[in-house]
Amino acid sequence: MALSRDATPDEAAPKAHVVDDDQDARAGLEFLLSAAGLAVATYDSAAAFLDAASMARGVVVTDVRMPGMDGITLAKRLADMGLILPVIVMTGHADVPLAVEAMKAGVVDFIEKPYDNEAMLAAITAAMARPPPRLPGADEQRQHLRRFEALSARERQVLGGLVAGKSNKVIAYDLAISPRTVEIYRAHVMTKTGAHSLSELVRLALAAGLG
Repeated sequence: MALSRDATPDEAAPKAHVVDDDQDARAGLEFLLSAAGLAVATYDSAAAFLDAASMARGVVVTDVRMPGMDGITLAKRLADMGLILPVIVMTGHADVPLAVEAMKAGVVDFIEKPYDNEAMLAAITAAMARPPPRLPGADEQRQHLRRFEALSARERQVLGGLVAGKSNKVIAYDLAISPRTVEIYRAHVMTKTGAHSLSELVRLALAAGLG
């Protein structure tokens, strides 16, 4: 059942649609966003949101692990339905494979719990301002590729492992180096590409055709 407290006659008005089975988490995020002047609707399950999704506008903020349909499956379902809504996934159990799966499902951001309030507000505001997604053209893809030109051969190998959804330990095993060395190469990749998070790095790599 949808648990929105801000229903208005204009149900299609842009708002942050918070989907989380944890009542306290929903209430906390609703308070944060409402205090920032954003319209909010909350839902206790992915199924509850899908019941109202056809008229939804704005951004979806969903927990990744929920009973029934999880957040990543929700993102895929929305895409299958042809609903162009940016999705932000929250998780208390962040790992590389999960982040990569989320990005490949079209998720625009991947945020770890407990989240920083300012970072969450910035992510939601940016998502609501995003233009509709589209496939990059050849010129745009080349622009993305240029971000990766400065990578060394080993850094490219580490990047390939990350985009494939492998953990640092698995990448280290595959390359016969230590997990700590993988972390160093990963930091170099982030610096050289200008990516500020794993989700951004994966998104850039996919846009460049490296996924």
